Amino acid sequence: MQTLLGKHWHHLPKEEILELLETDEVNGLDLFELNHRQERFGPNALTQQKGKSPFIRFLLQFNNPLIYVLIASSIVTALVKGWVDAAIIMGVVMINAIVGFIQESRAENAINALVKSMVAEATVLRSGKKERVPATTLVPGDIVVLQSGDKVPADLRLMQDRELQIAEAALTGESVPVQKNSGQLMATDTPLSDRRNMAYATTLVTYGQGVGVVVATGDGTEIGRISQLIAQAQSLETPLTRKIAEFSRLLLVVLSGVAILAFGIGLLRGQPFADTLTTSIALAVASIPEGLPAAVTVTLAIGVSRMAKRRAIIRKLPAVEALGSTTVICSDKTGTLTQNQMTVQVVYAGKRYYNVEGSGYDPRGGFLTEAGQTITDLPMPLQRVLLVGALVNDSHLQNNNGAWQIQGDPTEGALMVSGFKGGFEEKNLQRQYPRNDVIPFESAYQYMATLHGNGENPQKIAFVKGSVEALLARSTHIMDAEGNVVAINPEAIVAIADTLAARGLRLLGFAEKAMPEDTRRLAHEDVAEGLTFLGLQAMIDPPRPEAVAAVAASQTAGIKVKMITGDHPLTASVIAREVGIQEANRVLTGRELAALSDSELIEAVKTTGVFARVTPEQKLRLVEALQSIGNVVAMTGDGVNDAPALKQADIGVAMGITGTDVSKEAADMVLTDDNFATIEAAVEEGRSVFDNLTKIITWTLPTNVGEGLVILVALIINEVLPILPIQILWINMVTVAVLGLVLALEPREPGIMQRPPRNPNAPILTKALLLRIILVGVIILIGAFGLFEWELMRGKSLDVARTVAVNVVVFVELFYLFNSRSLHYSPFKIGFFSNRWLWLGVIAMVLLQMAFTYIPFMQNIFESAALGFAEWWRILAFGGITFILVELEKHITNQKHRTDA
Repeated sequence: MQTLLGKHWHHLPKEEILELLETDEVNGLDLFELNHRQERFGPNALTQQKGKSPFIRFLLQFNNPLIYVLIASSIVTALVKGWVDAAIIMGVVMINAIVGFIQESRAENAINALVKSMVAEATVLRSGKKERVPATTLVPGDIVVLQSGDKVPADLRLMQDRELQIAEAALTGESVPVQKNSGQLMATDTPLSDRRNMAYATTLVTYGQGVGVVVATGDGTEIGRISQLIAQAQSLETPLTRKIAEFSRLLLVVLSGVAILAFGIGLLRGQPFADTLTTSIALAVASIPEGLPAAVTVTLAIGVSRMAKRRAIIRKLPAVEALGSTTVICSDKTGTLTQNQMTVQVVYAGKRYYNVEGSGYDPRGGFLTEAGQTITDLPMPLQRVLLVGALVNDSHLQNNNGAWQIQGDPTEGALMVSGFKGGFEEKNLQRQYPRNDVIPFESAYQYMATLHGNGENPQKIAFVKGSVEALLARSTHIMDAEGNVVAINPEAIVAIADTLAARGLRLLGFAEKAMPEDTRRLAHEDVAEGLTFLGLQAMIDPPRPEAVAAVAASQTAGIKVKMITGDHPLTASVIAREVGIQEANRVLTGRELAALSDSELIEAVKTTGVFARVTPEQKLRLVEALQSIGNVVAMTGDGVNDAPALKQADIGVAMGITGTDVSKEAADMVLTDDNFATIEAAVEEGRSVFDNLTKIITWTLPTNVGEGLVILVALIINEVLPILPIQILWINMVTVAVLGLVLALEPREPGIMQRPPRNPNAPILTKALLLRIILVGVIILIGAFGLFEWELMRGKSLDVARTVAVNVVVFVELFYLFNSRSLHYSPFKIGFFSNRWLWLGVIAMVLLQMAFTYIPFMQNIFESAALGFAEWWRILAFGGITFILVELEKHITNQKHRTDA
């Protein structure tokens, strides 16, 4: 039955549903039938996905070309030097694998969080008796009783409802609790968020009571479908990991080719096999950037630390850089761009409009005229509307450690806040206008009414709030600007209400009626006519003020912002316009999306700014459509319904305060302040991280190119090696650790958020940077090989000549480090002292080279020798020449780019 009908339960009449499920609304299921169904359908729990074993997940951490390079480096080192150096390099491999394994394990906890979110108990009717049972025992056909505070235990088709309201924000994105109704819906394709006669597992009953029949359990529920989507969504590689993988594969091919070529040249020249093999291995060692993986990891970790200070917690290291590559941000509305706090923005009273200052539940703020003038003495009609809003209210405004919060319905909370702004505090109202009776809100009547004492006046008064239509039908008069009661013109009020509703505002009307002083009870007949209409309060879940600036900054940086929400299209479009989203007027609904083919959807996402009333599958499909046209997609969200798309996106961003455990576990990054503006800061940091990574790679590779050329030339001209393999290992490992990593601490370059996003398909290294790498590599070749030969010609020992060659490589790198602090600007522009860590690195490297050159036990290990002043003068001269030549190349390249532009 569950399989046959799928998601059309909302479309069927109650009688047919009970017949199909073979159950009874009054008595529920009998014991034997219950046992049969439990055997057939199994427990009402989500099936945990059978993932890879921990051992397999750990092994997969090595399935990366960059790791292949490291392993190859370790093997070569073992052959050349021994197992000690090899063990050090393998240690780097193991650390990377362990860190990756831990992070992946945390990410896979998303489905476990969904399992935990299933409710523990439920109230059911079985064999004519009401009982409390474990929710896992529920089966299709069970009759479930709901009341305020309950978490819905399974997907239910409602049979009865009494003012039932259910908060579905985590599932659908609806910003306020949904008023439920057990009536039949005629459209079979009614979106999930509009199925008023359904209650879905894990949503929360905030008001009223209801009775429903279970139509789906466990994996068959809507929450179960989302669990499947999370499991199916692919965790994509980031642009950085894709580029590093491509670079590593290329490096493997080049290394293999060069080593084989060198070996072949040596054999052809008749050199001894052992010497040729040693030289080829030395060439391979020289060409492998052993320190690069560690540098990448540390740079990303520094980015994580910087983002944490800006309230963004990174769960997966590559996500740091992925944010810097982002071309599209898909943002949820409720709680992400908005405050998730309903706020009264406009009051209509006495035939005049008043704007309300402030936002959210913070009661600070006042009232302004239409002209923007502050009102110090509130007119009587305005006071009356605010008074009724605060009295006909069951919510409470509380200040908890400086944070204002609402207990109760968000809409009523907004009225409490506007009343507080008008001077009507809850504690005083209860004393001045004690409540004598209440007519609760009922969907059939569309209003709530309360009976109050009226201070010292013995006469009682009835206050009413409700839909504009319901109150106008019962009102005969209206209060004008002077507080006089005059005849009402309903059509004029309807026109005003339509104008406000077109702005995406939710409206409530307010009215009053004097009652005899002996009135003790309030009935519907008492307020059926003769009401005096007081006015309207118009509210909305307002945008975060900082979100407006963040959206503008993102779009200035060339990043498109799109809203993907489960909320109403009109409300979504209004909020999108208020926060400044481009193409906010172009709105597509979930129903319209469902009718589009994949190719049509790809075209639609290019020009659409708002997607409303979308399902979890459609959110996932939208992310895939954007990725299919080359976008790097960041998806933000806080609900269960966002989790599949968060996992599919290149970078998933969850909210730390309002976000569900499911969304946090599926995300790559969590915002601790739920602030959209933090995303802009994260993008800025991400761009800075990629800049610094590019600087490190551009600075590191010339060493390997230069060392490789030195070995290759020595092999070709049949010369002894100017640099030994163990000396190459020293250069490669120590310089990256001491000098290269200071580039990871470089501050952000000016104008980083004014440039467009990088092309995701562009290589890490541009042609200009490749030419710079070759230029510096050739300088290293000339300096190291040239001075090596010069020292031998002067009669110096082989150890002295090799020590000179090693120091040439190191000091060329040291001077080149200053060039590499910016890929485009001169160090004279960015300042030589803007990165204090750089100077600490330089001092440390100089001290290490002094130890390498002069300390005896280092001389024994590395076959180095002491140098004199003349040798140092020539070494430093080559470093200075490198700095000048690279700055000249930068200037020429920048001039060429300006000319081309």
